[in-house]
Amino acid sequence: MTQSNARLEGAPLIAPSTTEHPLYEDVVQACRSVYDPEIPVNIYDLGLIYTIDINDENAVNIVMTLTAPGCPVAGEMPGWVADAIEPLPGVKQVDVAMTFEPQWGMDMMSDEARLELGFM
Repeated sequence: MTQSNARLEGAPLIAPSTTEHPLYEDVVQACRSVYDPEIPVNIYDLGLIYTIDINDENAVNIVMTLTAPGCPVAGEMPGWVADAIEPLPGVKQVDVAMTFEPQWGMDMMSDEARLELGFM
């Protein structure tokens, strides 16, 4: 095994977010303003936002997923997320990438989302 394979093997499935960045909480709140049209819970609390990465130039990179690959709004939801984040003061640009690795599961929902949907 080469050294690069060892790093890949130990890498997290979901990259960590830059939670210490001053814009992080504003970006989270913007994500909370976007709802999955089939489920009455915002996409952040549903666990659809995997990574919020904000660099030193205030460019925001989002990695997100959907509850299912065949979701009818699959092509639109990344735009909804970008549209929610772009107006925030200080944000230079927003890129939203879609992934299905790892696959979303109900265990990714916040307690608030579980309660709202009657799972608690």
